[in-house]
Amino acid sequence: MISRIIRISVMVALICVSVWQFFEGNIGNGIFCILLMLIVLFTYFKNEWMIMTMFAMRKNNLDKAKKYLSRIKDPDHALVRRERATYYFLQGAVISQTNMTESEKLFKKSLEIGLSQQEQAMAKLQLSAIALQKGRKPEAERLLADAKRLDKGNLLDEQITMIKQGLKRSQGQPNFFQQQQMRGARRR
Repeated sequence: MISRIIRISVMVALICVSVWQFFEGNIGNGIFCILLMLIVLFTYFKNEWMIMTMFAMRKNNLDKAKKYLSRIKDPDHALVRRERATYYFLQGAVISQTNMTESEKLFKKSLEIGLSQQEQAMAKLQLSAIALQKGRKPEAERLLADAKRLDKGNLLDEQITMIKQGLKRSQGQPNFFQQQQMRGARRR
């Protein structure tokens, strides 16, 4: 992963070369250097491994997504604030299949750092599903209402409906964690 300082230096060098090329009369070379600088600028705000992770998650390949995320060594220093929040959101989404408690922490951390509005809706929807599975129905309902409010494009309607159905079905039924506690109490 290329550090931010190297990216900034490459951008400054490309701008200098493009200005020099314009003064020399090589307009095509100057434009090409500006295009290269824009590509480097894009990767300053959008980390290349984050982009690869999103493509892997779109294909539902969680192993590749986890591999790409692991290549980002120090997200607190290597990523800008918005990208850091997205990193923790994606990390939570990848881990949610195996470790709900850790996933919940990562989703909350991404919300604290600051996600875009649609990403906030997705994170709160995930947190709502986790809270429902852990038996915290009031928290799940509150998070679900927040997700519905934040989902301006109605892109998450299907998932919101599924969680609402899960809330209706779970009325009065003990969840998995409560069942484990009851079994443990019987054994004593």
